[in-house]
Amino acid sequence: MGNQTPFYDCHLKAGAKIVDFGGWDMPINYGSQIEEHHTVRQQAGMFDVSHMTVVDVKGVEAKAYLQYLLANDVAKLSKSGKALYSGMLNEQGGVIDDLIVYYIDETNYRVVVNASTRDKDLAWMAEVAADFNVAIAENTSYAMLAVQGPQAIELTHKVFTEAQQQAVADMAVFMSADVEGYFIARTGYTGEDGYEIMVPAGEAESFWDKLVAVGVKPCGLGARDTLRLEAGMNLYGNEMDDSVSPLEAAMGWTIAWEPEERNFVGRDAIQAERDAGVEQTFVGLVLLDKGVLRGHQKIYCDAGEGEITSGTFSPTLSQSIALARVPKEIGTHCEVDIRGRRLAAQVV
Repeated sequence: MGNQTPFYDCHLKAGAKIVDFGGWDMPINYGSQIEEHHTVRQQAGMFDVSHMTVVDVKGVEAKAYLQYLLANDVAKLSKSGKALYSGMLNEQGGVIDDLIVYYIDETNYRVVVNASTRDKDLAWMAEVAADFNVAIAENTSYAMLAVQGPQAIELTHKVFTEAQQQAVADMAVFMSADVEGYFIARTGYTGEDGYEIMVPAGEAESFWDKLVAVGVKPCGLGARDTLRLEAGMNLYGNEMDDSVSPLEAAMGWTIAWEPEERNFVGRDAIQAERDAGVEQTFVGLVLLDKGVLRGHQKIYCDAGEGEITSGTFSPTLSQSIALARVPKEIGTHCEVDIRGRRLAAQVV
């Protein structure tokens, strides 16, 4: 038996198929992954993401610490509740993790990192913090639920209190509000609109039940993966890891090169890579022949060879799709080795 989130009994009650996910007992689906996928694209679904790690960063040097720790620059954040996506790099320029940081004020930030990288993330954050007047603390008081889909905001507002409704009214994307013990962010990992909501752990089941009552459907990790892949969103351990630079993982847009005087962990390494010219690029693929694209399948094109990092059958397109790391001059088409057969794919 693995770790269980505050929603675990809710999953069982909803008929979830439970699997081990990085040491956590999590729902892979509640009967049909494809139906759950379509629910999020067309209506509203909810995902238990309580296995994610919440870290509060506080202190007089919290801003300076995060400016050094992260490749993106938290100096961009000046409005309370504003969020920023960033990579956290090692000295060699590899991606230790990708994360979201929320600005509360100049001495108070909230960081959400991946579940599978929790231990190494916390260790690295503590090691870097040793040189700063800052306190790093994992916050385990919350359960976390992502409500996603074109009807997600409308339906979630039906279960929010009046104060919570007012706090999130007209909330912009990548903003958050801390109200009545709930930390509500307009973020997500599906390509759809919605919220990621930190709920007091003791209120997790009642909040879940309220959402079910207004028509939000429980969805598992299977649909979450096909949704994020359709949206072209990276998954740690697939698209990037400690050995892959953000420049080769479609994360170049998250690097704040200015101001030049700001140093951050890994800057010298990725600056050298940038100056030399990145040889590989990151693309989407749509399979033109019959088959299914999967991670680690080899890609062939006139410019050389590449590799699929994530692949699946897309329920929305009814075609197989993938993300892939390939030679920079790949062109518009390539071939993918699937069980010894080279099948045609389009670069998108």
